[in-house]
Amino acid sequence: MNNITLIAGARPNFIKIAPIVHALKAQQISYRLVHTGQHFDEKMSYTFFRQLNIPEPDINLNCGGGSQAEQTAAIMMAFEKELIANPTDLVLVVGDVTSTMACSIVAKKLHTKVAHVEAGIRSYDMGMPEEINRLVTDAITDYFFTTTVWASENLRKAGVAEDKIFFVGNVMIDTLLSNRSKFVQPGFWNALNLVTKKYFVLTLHRPANVDQVENLVVLLNEITNNVNSLPVLFPIHPRTAKVLQESGFSNANLHIIEPLGYLEFNYLVENALCVITDSGGITEETTVMGIPCMTLRDNTERPETIELGTNELLGTNPKAIQPALEILFSNQWKKGSIPEKWDGKAAERIVKLLAELP
Repeated sequence: MNNITLIAGARPNFIKIAPIVHALKAQQISYRLVHTGQHFDEKMSYTFFRQLNIPEPDINLNCGGGSQAEQTAAIMMAFEKELIANPTDLVLVVGDVTSTMACSIVAKKLHTKVAHVEAGIRSYDMGMPEEINRLVTDAITDYFFTTTVWASENLRKAGVAEDKIFFVGNVMIDTLLSNRSKFVQPGFWNALNLVTKKYFVLTLHRPANVDQVENLVVLLNEITNNVNSLPVLFPIHPRTAKVLQESGFSNANLHIIEPLGYLEFNYLVENALCVITDSGGITEETTVMGIPCMTLRDNTERPETIELGTNELLGTNPKAIQPALEILFSNQWKKGSIPEKWDGKAAERIVKLLAELP
C-alpha cells in the first residue's frame, strides 16, 4: 500500500489516528487525512490536532450536526466526491463512530479496500449506535487490526478469515504513552484547591444516563452523596449541561467544567482517586494509568479493562454506586494489569503490515 486515506471524525478518532500519522510519516508512506467534521466543537476537534501534533487535515467535509441518519448521509455524499477526486489504495478507518461506518460503505462501493483499526470489539448491545457501526464496518472490511485477543476471537466467531485478522495492540495507548510526560495541569486546579488523589473525575454522555432529567439527577445524587465530600470534576457536554440546568440540581461537591483538551483531561485522570464514567475509551486509559474506574453501563465492548484492568462494570442501577465507593474508600479496589501489546507500538505494527499488504 503506497497511498492511504485516513478518516477522522470525532474526538476518539483523533486520539487513535495520531500515532498512525506519525508512523506513516516515519516510513515515508503517502497518506491523505480526511476530517469528516462530525465533531466540530473546537475542544472536540482542532484542539486535539494541535495537542497531538497531527497536521491540518487535507480536507474537512464539514458534516457536523443533524440526526444520525442525516449525518451518515451527509458524510457518505461528501466522502464519495472526495474519494472520486482523490483515489487511494486503501481507506483506513478507526473506532466505531458514524464516520467510521459511513466512509467504509462509500469506499467499498467505489471498489476501494478498507482497513479497520479497533476491529472486532463488541458490546452485543444493539441499543448502542456504536455497536451497529462496528457490525456494519466489520461486515465489509478487508483488513482487521485488533486491540486484544478478545476482539480477534469475536471476528473468528463471525467467520472472518484468519489471514485478515492482525492483533496489533491499542493505538489509543500509543497516544497516551507518547504524551504522558506532556500532560498539563488545568487552569482551574488551584482555584478549586484540588489535591492529587483527593478528587473524582466524572464523565457521562450516553443517552440512557443523561437525556432524562430524572435519571441524571438520581445518578448525580448517588455519586455526590457518597464521595466523602471529595470534589467531583464533571467535564460536561453542552447537551448534558442543558438537561442539568433544567433540573436545577446542584451539590457543593460537584464541579461542572467545560470540555477539556486531551493533555488537560488526562492530567486530571492520572491524578484522580477514581474515575466514574460511561465511556469505553476512558476505561482503557485508566487501566494503563492504574486508576480505579467505575463504569455506569450494563455492558462493555472492552472486557479486558475488567478482566485485566482497573475497571468495574457497575450497571445502570444507581444503587450500585455506594457499595462500589465503599470498596474504594476501604482501599480494597483491584490493582489491575496492562493487556498484551498495549505498549505504545501498535501504530508501528499497523504501518509495517500496511506496507506489506498487497
